[in-house]
Amino acid sequence: MSTALHWIAGTFLLAGAALSLTAAIGIVRFPDTLTRMHAATKPQVVGLVLVLLGAAIELRHDVNAWMLVLFSLFTLLTAPVIAHLLGRTAYREQRTQDGFGQ
Repeated sequence: MSTALHWIAGTFLLAGAALSLTAAIGIVRFPDTLTRMHAATKPQVVGLVLVLLGAAIELRHDVNAWMLVLFSLFTLLTAPVIAHLLGRTAYREQRTQDGFGQ
């Protein structure tokens, strides 16, 4: 049983790291703010939650495992709000630079 949990935790850790890597590549390669914001929020948050879940499985008998679960819930709740505010600000700044905003 313990070996199976190590394999599951390792799979979650590798999948989360791969998603975080694709998010980092997307942030560097995408041309504008809105597409970079998409790359920064979607795979990055899911990758972070997978990494935290894998770490929580490894630390299942420790008190700190529940802190990782709380941290992942906090990230899931705040990331959409931050992305929305960033997208709205980028959209407004783009419109005012073109002369359509005022």
